[in-house]
Amino acid sequence: MRRPAWFLLLLYAFAIPWEYSLDLGEPLGNIARVLGLVVLLAAIPAILQQGELRRPGAMQWMVLALFLWLCCTYFWTIDPATTLEKFPGYFQEMMIVWIVWEFAEKEHDLRALARAVVAGSWVLGILTLLSAASPAALAAGAVRFAAAGQDPNDVARFLDLGFPLAALLLDWETRLTCRLLAVGYLPLGFVAVLLTASRGGFVAALLAMIGCCVLLFRKHRMGLLAALATTPLAGAAIWAAIPHRTLGRLATIPSQLQGGDLNQRINIWAAGWQAFKESPFFGHGAGTFVGAARMAPIDTAHNTVLSLGVEGGTVALVFAVAIFVLAARSALMARGQLRIALLTALLVWTASSLVGTVAESRTTWLLFAIIALAGRFAAKEEAGATTLGCIAEQGSRSPWLRAADAEPAK
Repeated sequence: MRRPAWFLLLLYAFAIPWEYSLDLGEPLGNIARVLGLVVLLAAIPAILQQGELRRPGAMQWMVLALFLWLCCTYFWTIDPATTLEKFPGYFQEMMIVWIVWEFAEKEHDLRALARAVVAGSWVLGILTLLSAASPAALAAGAVRFAAAGQDPNDVARFLDLGFPLAALLLDWETRLTCRLLAVGYLPLGFVAVLLTASRGGFVAALLAMIGCCVLLFRKHRMGLLAALATTPLAGAAIWAAIPHRTLGRLATIPSQLQGGDLNQRINIWAAGWQAFKESPFFGHGAGTFVGAARMAPIDTAHNTVLSLGVEGGTVALVFAVAIFVLAARSALMARGQLRIALLTALLVWTASSLVGTVAESRTTWLLFAIIALAGRFAAKEEAGATTLGCIAEQGSRSPWLRAADAEPAK
């Protein structure tokens, strides 16, 4: 029963990047929500059949603690209905950290997860390109484009997280189809990010591409240099294909950083800070940022730390920081190209969290699940190497020394 649950989990990971583009309506919701419930229904009997859970790591406990704390905020929330409505979403988003930890058995499973995420990012990128090429968008003279049902900023963030995983697969894979999946995503995803005209997403994409270059430089130096040599030609193609008003919005990044209001984010952050000071320890309740900051219903915090602080207080921030530190530790435990890829993904996520509210995104918890899994495999490998080293050291000693060790002291 475990392997069917694992394959359903891979399907779930594949659907997460483009989940909002396929909504099945109430009461089912989007495709990732449906698949998440299916995964849970498959996981429970599989665990019961085995009779035990895999021993959780520190990150799994911290994620559970954050979830339970956010649930506790119902007892003092300023908006009970909104807070109660958030609980099912939190559970579905955070459960993936536990389920990946439970059902991933071997390092090959980590590679399968990366394939699923990159394949899902391909779907999101293609849907974004189709949106830009649609007659309706062309007739309206649209500036920003995104896959149907998606927000342009969210699309850019989802696409950005696919870049380091695609570069990692290009370094790992030997099969041609998998290598084409990886190498093809890099230009496709980057063009799709440009079409969203998301300034934060574009900056994060540049960070991701730098990390990808570092990752690929050792084994694919000539191919990387050849790709960089075609940059002027690619730039000309982008200039010809992408609407100039879309590129013009991205060109405002320097002015926004120097003296702009970051698309009114400064005012939102100021209001959020005032709300945090009103209840710094316990927070105002899960999902209540807009009400606590006295913002318009369509607004969001545009900052993950501020959102958690206002809604869950300092306690929620402590749990969130612990999760991030544990993720960074797990990424550093990995070796070689995997470490570079995970650290790049974590850096991209951090940049995105500064200008977006990503704590309630399934991609966030999927990323943390992948990083925690990589840390577990790295720790297991290190423990195995240490054991083999001790055995080799004992075997290299002469028989009379081993006998002397065994003889009691007189």
